[in-house]
Amino acid sequence: MANTDDQSQQQLDSKKPSDMAQYLSFTLGDEEYGVDILRVQEIRSWEPVSRIPNVPAYEKGVVNLRGAIVPIIDLRERFNLGHSHYTPLTVVVVLQAFIGGKPRVMGVVVDSVSNVIDIEKTRIQSAPDFGAKVSTEFINGLASFNERMVMLLDVNKLLKLEGVDNDEN
Repeated sequence: MANTDDQSQQQLDSKKPSDMAQYLSFTLGDEEYGVDILRVQEIRSWEPVSRIPNVPAYEKGVVNLRGAIVPIIDLRERFNLGHSHYTPLTVVVVLQAFIGGKPRVMGVVVDSVSNVIDIEKTRIQSAPDFGAKVSTEFINGLASFNERMVMLLDVNKLLKLEGVDNDEN
């Protein structure tokens, strides 16, 4: 099997950078997700947040990040995967999005960060259509990596806030 992995790595090494995309992969439960590495500002360990009243349960609160107030959302709860107790592996991935032409920085709580993965753009498949009852709005695509399925997330859609960005495209 190692020989096959070596061949795969050699094939990846021979690809042009424009054919490849890099994603930070992380886990939520047993599933693996990825976000465009260029949208990742930093990765921080979990720390208590200042709660904000009257926000959805998945919006955990805010933290002061070098003088900037950054909202923190729990992706497990955002995706209706249930709440998990935070452990030493729980991290906050600070992402930057562009919503309505303006930059927005927000942290997302994930179970653990896996690694940075290189994926051929041609191997990214669109999200399947499950009908109106199941929303795949946050999924940009799916890719198979090392025999695992990785759901690639659309950071701009992921970081839209209910009641704040509903009027914007």
